[in-house]
Amino acid sequence: MKKLVLAVYALLIVVPLVVIVGGSFKTTQDLFASPFGLPTRPTLDNYVTVLEKQDLLRVLGNSVLVVAVSVPVTLLLGSLVAFAVARLPRWPSRILFGIFALGLAVPAQAVMIPQYVQFDRLGLRNSLTGLMLINVVVTLPVAVFILSGFMRTLPPELFEAAEIDGAGAWAAYRRIAVPVAAPSLAATAIFLVVMHWNDLLYPLLFIDDPSKRTLPLALLDFQGEYLTEYPLLFTGVVVASLPMVLAYAFLQRHFVAGITAGAVKG
Repeated sequence: MKKLVLAVYALLIVVPLVVIVGGSFKTTQDLFASPFGLPTRPTLDNYVTVLEKQDLLRVLGNSVLVVAVSVPVTLLLGSLVAFAVARLPRWPSRILFGIFALGLAVPAQAVMIPQYVQFDRLGLRNSLTGLMLINVVVTLPVAVFILSGFMRTLPPELFEAAEIDGAGAWAAYRRIAVPVAAPSLAATAIFLVVMHWNDLLYPLLFIDDPSKRTLPLALLDFQGEYLTEYPLLFTGVVVASLPMVLAYAFLQRHFVAGITAGAVKG
């Protein structure tokens, strides 16, 4: 039974993957004639069109810049809060953690209008800086939630020994908590990269300038009211997914170590 379930699950993943990757090498006629078949006349025209005519390299650069700034800032703030949650006395720790946990309970759609008005007043609309800021604010509760679970498993004796040696809270965080929590930080970083890279809601809400678009927003250009250019859309999806695939391939070991870190309390 387990093998059957795994086989069905594998098909649900492999079939769309084959359709998308294969479709990126087909013309529109070939795609509709044989959507599930391999390309009989492979062409790179779709990639040329996407990279040149759609200015995807600029869009790719915008996404890379947003992610490259948002993720480290979120990790820094999230690890600081998680360290405080782990080291504060019981009730202050619970209150601090509860404040950030509320951020996970509030739907993004519920605060979109006040966010839009506030960003417009501050001149942060149509700005990659504004997009970075909202990314940090929205995903900070996620980072705190993940990192707090690991920070709480660190032995108090580590920090007591640091205090005896004269180390303050900042030194304990920088020299003990961060090095020991490296696997958990790497796993959290992967989650944040995926969330920021694939985010469509906030670029759609805040970005009107074509030169400031991110990848998910640029992919909408291939969808019209009456016609969707599926080969170009599939090509854009492949190009947008490649950085995520490469990042996971290189960081897989850290990801697994971070997920299992703190799972067993010795």
